[in-house]
Amino acid sequence: MSGMRGLSVFISDIRNCQNKEAEILRVDKELGNIRTCFKNDKVLTPYKKKKYVWKILYIHMLGYDVDFGHTEAVSLISAPKYPEKQVGYIVTSCLLNENHEFLRLAINAVRNDIIGRNETFQCLALTLVGNIGGREFAESLAPDVQKLLISSSCRPLVRKKAALCLLRLFRKNPDVVTADGWADHMAQLLDERDLGVLTSSMSLLVSLVSNDHEGYSSCLPKCVKTLERLARNQDVPQEYTYYGIPSPWLQVKTMRALQYFPTIEDPSTRRSLFEVLQRILMGTDVVKNVNKNNASHAVLFEALSLVMHLNAEKEMMSQCVALLGKFISVREPNIRYLGLENMTRMLMITDAQDIIKKHQPQIITSLKDPDISIRRRALDLLYGMCDASNAKDIVEELLQYLSTAEFAMREELSLKAAILAEKFAPDLSWYVDVILQLIDKAGDFVSDDIWFRVVQFVTNNEDLQPYAASKVREYMENIVIHETMVKVSAYILGEYGHLLARLPGCSPRELFGILHEKLPTVSTPTISLLLSTYAKLLMHTQPPDMELQKQIWTVFKKYESSIDVEIQQRAVEYFELSKKGAALMDVLAEMPKFPERQSSLIKKVEEVEDTADQSAIKLRVQQLPSNALVLADPKPVNGTPPPLKFPSMSGIKVNGTPQSLAIEALPGEISSQQRGLTEEEGVPGEVDGTAIVPVDEQANTVEPIGNIAERFHALCLKDSGVLYEDPYIQIGVKAEWQGHHGRLTLFLGNKNTSPLTSVQAIILPPAHLKLELSLVPDTIPPRAQVQCPLEVMNFRPSRDVAVLDFSYKFGTSLVSAKLRLPAVLNKFLQPLQLTSEEFFPQWRSLSGPPLKLQEVVRGVRPLALPEMENLFNSFRVTICPGLDPNPNNLVASTTFYSENTRAMLCLARIETDPADKTQLRLTVSSGDPTLTFELKEFIKEQLIAIPLGSRALVPAVPVPATPLAQPPSPVVDANDPGALLAGLL
Repeated sequence: MSGMRGLSVFISDIRNCQNKEAEILRVDKELGNIRTCFKNDKVLTPYKKKKYVWKILYIHMLGYDVDFGHTEAVSLISAPKYPEKQVGYIVTSCLLNENHEFLRLAINAVRNDIIGRNETFQCLALTLVGNIGGREFAESLAPDVQKLLISSSCRPLVRKKAALCLLRLFRKNPDVVTADGWADHMAQLLDERDLGVLTSSMSLLVSLVSNDHEGYSSCLPKCVKTLERLARNQDVPQEYTYYGIPSPWLQVKTMRALQYFPTIEDPSTRRSLFEVLQRILMGTDVVKNVNKNNASHAVLFEALSLVMHLNAEKEMMSQCVALLGKFISVREPNIRYLGLENMTRMLMITDAQDIIKKHQPQIITSLKDPDISIRRRALDLLYGMCDASNAKDIVEELLQYLSTAEFAMREELSLKAAILAEKFAPDLSWYVDVILQLIDKAGDFVSDDIWFRVVQFVTNNEDLQPYAASKVREYMENIVIHETMVKVSAYILGEYGHLLARLPGCSPRELFGILHEKLPTVSTPTISLLLSTYAKLLMHTQPPDMELQKQIWTVFKKYESSIDVEIQQRAVEYFELSKKGAALMDVLAEMPKFPERQSSLIKKVEEVEDTADQSAIKLRVQQLPSNALVLADPKPVNGTPPPLKFPSMSGIKVNGTPQSLAIEALPGEISSQQRGLTEEEGVPGEVDGTAIVPVDEQANTVEPIGNIAERFHALCLKDSGVLYEDPYIQIGVKAEWQGHHGRLTLFLGNKNTSPLTSVQAIILPPAHLKLELSLVPDTIPPRAQVQCPLEVMNFRPSRDVAVLDFSYKFGTSLVSAKLRLPAVLNKFLQPLQLTSEEFFPQWRSLSGPPLKLQEVVRGVRPLALPEMENLFNSFRVTICPGLDPNPNNLVASTTFYSENTRAMLCLARIETDPADKTQLRLTVSSGDPTLTFELKEFIKEQLIAIPLGSRALVPAVPVPATPLAQPPSPVVDANDPGALLAGLL
């Protein structure tokens, strides 16, 4: 570029621009000049073409869109001279991607350079293909690249580029390299003396064996010999030695390749490998030089992973844990973090678990580390290493730490402490003490599932009931307590307070007094629960205490006119029922025992996003034996989960009529409908026919868990959740959206102790989306989870949906499903709220069809305006309040992004009819006719058939109190023990 005066002048002009406007003017002027020159082939010499293409690249690097010049850049690849060819390769690599249509024009020119004799041209061509080569390049060029790699006449410079180029082509099309035709060549490449070629070849091997290790067994002893060569520093050039460490990057890659092979059986090879690993473990220490530390620890931690994979002898495991124990006590935070992380991974090794316990004091000290990342790793490690022998100490340490922990960790701390207390409690009273301490110290961060769970245990264990009642009575003496403590106390004292009647300060009147003191400070749901408790206290006071009855009746009368329907209903019903005297005992009988099932807390912690460390912890916790405290599901028969059974309660009377009421859900548990199970049979519920496309083509003997259509609709309105689940696998989705781009990560989790094989995932994209799914492994190991990123690009507006064609084998069963992916229209909307000055000029500028469309929509699900506003917000269309003078109308705006339209403003008006809420008039406008139509139809679909998954996003609107001729029928909140009490009325 030094001889291109015009390019230098242009760069100087850009740098001298005083503001962005001046820069844009200069760039536009230059682009116009380049266009003119490109149109005149007679004056376009190779030198000028090269100069103008350089300018286009520079403009592209400044961030401007350049939509021309691609042909000229590609044509320079065919130039006979190096300066022009170099420009062609560099600019093409920067401007084009693997799917660009102009890239096809260069395939022949690139191939000619690869098979030619000019090594410089070969390197340019291999670099281009290695950077942007796609599936077409793989099919056309893979054989030629393979010949270069195994050629004895090529210099190492060309061969190492060929190895990396072949790696790119294999990732784009695995069929270009098969074990049958390439295993012997791969083994020969591992004998290479040149470390540059060997390092590139090892990168290729890692990718090959990660896809399928079978067929490459001949490479295993060669990898061990490579590690021996490096560990002994034999024939390692100085340029490949980094701070005295022989090629650390090659050591890491070699040990990673070995982890994809099964356990080594050959005694000689295994002995040689362990000698190398022993040398690495013994020779690694913490030094002052940061760069040397980074390199040596990269090798060390990869060696630890290999030791765990090989299931080494206990002596070596002990040495590994001792080394990690030293690391977690050094000053350098990164090393402490890595030590805790790898110690967590070692929990999966049976022999290492007892050794790790010796470092428990150091791990507990890490809970007080200034770095929150280290504190999180220490918490994970303590949670994973806990068992019956150390549970009491660990839980007490967590409770002590809870008082000083930052808010970001308290919820996770509380959840894990509750799970450990439940799973390893030496006795039930200790468990109750722990949960009450949790609520007392971190009430805001204690989820409802935790206090629901303690209620279940107290209800199911008669010996525990007096103790639990006395403990909550003590906590209620405190002047300030958390509302969750009020809930627990209200429930337990209402049910079992009468067991304390002979103790001082525990008469029904005194219990009512301490509970009623808290009523002014609690929220509406807790008031409902307290009213139920008051009714229970009256019931247990026989003969009636007239003073207590008068006080409680006063409360009931006060809340009979409450604006909250639930409170009003309870007050009215309890007041009427309490007049019946002893008959109240029949109505408010003690709650029955809850059915035994797996802890909802463990389910909740399993919903946390998986990492390798979390998988290790989960596997470790699942392997540990638990005490009898855990309410676990009965063991499945033949791999099929047992049906859920819901006991009915007879003997209930409402207005003198006997009732039989089935409990559909328990506090903190999942109801039968949510699990896709029918109440009576406990078998998978009926699946929406539109959820799997098409149903007729599937011959599955495995039924999915839950309603797949509901899962899909829920993911259309949120960015993470479960897409599909059956007894063997769970497919989760986590998505990020920005403009017209999206990135979904599919989490494929094997729920069983046997591998899932022949895993295949094919994307069937609609015409308006480009989807690129990363390589899906053929096998998912037992109790493991793999992540598969999926890149999405939207080209134009459409309501068509992409489909994931997914299949796998479990044993001899082949399971397949076609699942809709939540890459839908509203994901490419960006909420935008406009003022009247911004909205109305745009609204008036779009005068009529096809840019502005209007339709009267009938069959709309009746919604109050606040509910409708929440619904629109949930699919990223923002309501702009105050713009429409009619209070029955809504005005909304959003921005749509696609490759073709870029950012496109969309406006909408919804005119409702107060006399008939089943119809409305919808007007939608935008600058693109297709977008207007598709958005109008999308909104109409949402209004007519609101997906089940979105109901939770639309909160109910409080209904004003109205005089009631009769007490209203009870409504049971399945997640509230107090509501269950009221539901029995």
